[in-house]
Amino acid sequence: MQSPIYMTKEGLNKFEEELRILKSKGRVEMAEKIAYARSHGDLSENADYDAAKHEQELLEMRISRIESILSKV
Repeated sequence: MQSPIYMTKEGLNKFEEELRILKSKGRVEMAEKIAYARSHGDLSENADYDAAKHEQELLEMRISRIESILSKV
C-alpha cells in the first residue's frame, strides 16, 4: 500500500500546474528539438539528437514522478 503524501493546497496547485505545462508545452518543445536535431543527418554521430533524446527522457521521468506524487495525495 502506498503511503499518502500530505501537502498544502498551494503545493498541490504548483504540482498540477507544472504537470500541465510539461505535458503540453514541454512535450511540444521537445518534439521540435528532436525533429530539428534529426534533420542534421546521420543519427549515429549526431550529438544534438542524443542530447535531445536524453532531455526528453528526463522530461518524461519528471512527468511520471509528478503523476506518482499526485496519485498519493
